[in-house]
Amino acid sequence: MILLLLLFLVKKRVSLKCPATDTIPVPHEWYQPGDFIIGGMVSHIVYHFYEIQFKEHPSLKPYDLPLVITKFYQHILALAFAVKEINEDSQILPNITLGFHIYDSYYSPRMTYRTTLDLLFKSKEFVPNYKCDSQKNLMAIIGALASDTSSHMAESINMYKIPQFHKFLQGISFNNSAGEKVFFTHKRECSGGFDILNMITFLNRSFQRVGVGKLDPSAPKGKELYIDEDLIVWHPAFNQVLPISLCNDYCSPGSWKKGAEGKEFCCYDCVPCPEGKISNLNDMDDCFECSEELYPNKEKKGCILRSVVFLTFGETLGIALTSTDLCFFFLTSWVLGTFIKHRDTPIVKANNRTLTYTLLVSLLLCFLSCFFFLSQPGQVTCLLRQSTFGITFSAAISTVLAKTITVEVAFMATKPGSPMRKWVGKRLAFSTVLSCFLFQVCICALWLSTSPPFPELDMHSEAKEMILQCNEGSATFLYCVLGYMGILAIASFTVAFLARKLPASFNEAKFITFSMLAFCSVWVSFFPAYLSTKGKAMVAVEVFSILSSSAALLGCIFLPTCYIIVFRPELNHREQLIKRNSYNM
Repeated sequence: MILLLLLFLVKKRVSLKCPATDTIPVPHEWYQPGDFIIGGMVSHIVYHFYEIQFKEHPSLKPYDLPLVITKFYQHILALAFAVKEINEDSQILPNITLGFHIYDSYYSPRMTYRTTLDLLFKSKEFVPNYKCDSQKNLMAIIGALASDTSSHMAESINMYKIPQFHKFLQGISFNNSAGEKVFFTHKRECSGGFDILNMITFLNRSFQRVGVGKLDPSAPKGKELYIDEDLIVWHPAFNQVLPISLCNDYCSPGSWKKGAEGKEFCCYDCVPCPEGKISNLNDMDDCFECSEELYPNKEKKGCILRSVVFLTFGETLGIALTSTDLCFFFLTSWVLGTFIKHRDTPIVKANNRTLTYTLLVSLLLCFLSCFFFLSQPGQVTCLLRQSTFGITFSAAISTVLAKTITVEVAFMATKPGSPMRKWVGKRLAFSTVLSCFLFQVCICALWLSTSPPFPELDMHSEAKEMILQCNEGSATFLYCVLGYMGILAIASFTVAFLARKLPASFNEAKFITFSMLAFCSVWVSFFPAYLSTKGKAMVAVEVFSILSSSAALLGCIFLPTCYIIVFRPELNHREQLIKRNSYNM
């Protein structure tokens, strides 16, 4: 009875009613009915598909916003155009109408499997292994663009003996509806409408002949079919090569395609990427820039990671600056030791021992401050480098200013009835140094509390490197610190110049005049050099200026006195100083 019922249903062609629920909805498809259907799998749209956690109905999960690759829309239009041309030409497939069913793989393995099953079984509704509603005679599938997508499709298509065409195989093989294999050679990707038209035409004709199950002796030599036990193949001599609808070869990575004016849309010129841009695929419509931490390689086909650089102790410039700094530091330490050892000699007493020691200690700190500039820029080093340099240098210059003022006041106090006698002593010198020093401390404190320096990466000065440097936070405060030191230096130079002809027995004014002249010359040339350099060179310029100006103070003020102490001790007596004083008067 059951067999009789089944035979009755078959004779009556009762169609099965299949459910219409799609567990994984497919956003896009294009179906055009026909006697024979050509399937198409394109890669046109990129979605982010959320993972299914089986905590809710998967169809309720929304898709992310799509990315549409407009260039690949030509593949959809090419297939539709080829089918249209074949249907309108009565000489190609008389009394047969072609249709197509096009899906998108969405560059997703899960959706590729899903849409492949749709191509095999769906016309209106989808049920695997059932042909619901009207029959869809799927003859072959063209696609996909990527090799991995084609592989995913083949896993399902091969089970149902449906032939598949895709661009990645030189010798393409496929199964016909009866399970036999057909081989032909396809040397390049078909990218235009007429190429796909030829492919489809070659496919309807071949299946029309194979479907009859035939050998045609009247066919031209080399184009006849022969029958093997397991295979029906084109004769090897046939080797059909499909025409190419390109006027030129593909534009390789490192270039972009520019439409050739006055020619067909598929003709274009390959233009090399401009400086700073790359292209990493064939036939790109434009080149693009690498991200900030990368730079283009020589061929402009890819990006290379930029290295992080900064002035270090290990490189040649860093070694030179560090060695010079250490030499001056130890020289200053020797001078300080010499003055301490001979602190009771007349020449040391005559030049105000307290101010001398203060100046030498300040110079030692100035030389040490250079190491903040030669260290890797970090939060602490960036905070300390400019402020430490500004404060120690201000202490040194304010001490020089106090020395010149003390010399001037001491000489004026020797005149009978001079009111300057009450200013002679340590109080004037101490007040001068402390007030000038504290003013610079206030500027630096305000700077660090409102707009402190911080480390940053300079991405723009060098094409292949990222420069790790200190952003000074506020250029205004930096110039205030340097400007204040300039004011102190000019004041010291002015007072020392006026006091240069005072008696030599207790006069350093000549030496201070030369030292301040050298100091000002260094820092006047510093500004244009500093503003015209970037990165490591900018740091090197500032370190060189610190070393030069500190060395000028050390050499001009202390080395003449050290020469007398060490090499001419006979001149370091009170009688000699009085003779020199009388001679200069």
